[in-house]
Amino acid sequence: MAEAIALMDIDEEENQNHLSKPNKGKNVVVPATPPGGKATPWVEKYRPQSLADVAAHRDIIDTIDRLTSENRLPHLLLYGPPGTGKTSTILAVARKLYGAQYHNMILELNASDDRGIDVVRKQIQDFASTQSFSFGAKTSVKLVLLDEADAMTKDAQFALRRVIEKYTKNTRFALICNHVNKIIPALQSRCTRFRFAPLDPMHVGERLKHVIEAEGLDVPESGLEALKCLSNGDMRKALNILQSTHMASQQITEETVYLCTGNPLPQDVQQITHWLLNESFVESYKRISEIKTRKGLALVDIVREVTMFVFKIKMQSDIRVPLINDLADIEYRLSFGCNDKLQLGSLIASFTRARSALVAAAN
Repeated sequence: MAEAIALMDIDEEENQNHLSKPNKGKNVVVPATPPGGKATPWVEKYRPQSLADVAAHRDIIDTIDRLTSENRLPHLLLYGPPGTGKTSTILAVARKLYGAQYHNMILELNASDDRGIDVVRKQIQDFASTQSFSFGAKTSVKLVLLDEADAMTKDAQFALRRVIEKYTKNTRFALICNHVNKIIPALQSRCTRFRFAPLDPMHVGERLKHVIEAEGLDVPESGLEALKCLSNGDMRKALNILQSTHMASQQITEETVYLCTGNPLPQDVQQITHWLLNESFVESYKRISEIKTRKGLALVDIVREVTMFVFKIKMQSDIRVPLINDLADIEYRLSFGCNDKLQLGSLIASFTRARSALVAAAN
């Protein structure tokens, strides 16, 4: 007995030593934040709970709602840019179908999960093949949600095709992706496709006003317009910018929004474009480099905003087209990490050529 106690003591000491060692890498456990805590991301806190709460795409939402109500839900393929309500729509459908049994009746896999051919053959097939008994739920049909399905390998997609065919009777599959061309045609043909376009600024503004009112934030109209402009139809991006700006500043103005995101202010873009069209090469290079350093601007952001500004100003088509083409090339090169100074020189050179062409056309 004494020996047994001694062995237990040794094991206990080893376990304590093991736990006391600093943990490195991915195994570090971070205490979870309470669901109602202040640190909860607003993207999740204000995620639509029902189909009626989804911000836009009423024609798509109404169609899916009708199919769900009539118990005729097909396999779905929702595609479009990020932050347009694809995942929220499917989760709202799941809540409507299953109510309190929501978590037991769906299998959700996204890009962070291993979704190779083995997962399709084992995990998805095991879930799809088991019969559900839904006591009180509207239907016993289960739901497999594959978020970011365009990241699945081609082999996994081909294996999934057969699983969809085999278990259609008791399982529905919902595929969500950004790029539909990365989904094999065989899978596309087995699903009803819906495209979620970028959200209209009006719908983004309405949802932001709801969050602003709920959180009691001080956001003037200029700040709201800046949030809508920078979101580019991405509701997730708009909410993340709103939350991060609120953490940095009590009042969310246009200036604080642009400062928080690191994007150039509209007046800065106008000033830079004025230099590009009116100053000499050396003077433009000097002034743009100085404002880049002083305000911490990225050249790629300047190029994108200047490109949008070029679309607005009055300029002949035969001059505008080569200039836009040059700006696209500069942005492409910057995305590969090319030297900022060389690309700034290329930007100024492109505008110098355009200015010479404008002067020649005027004469």
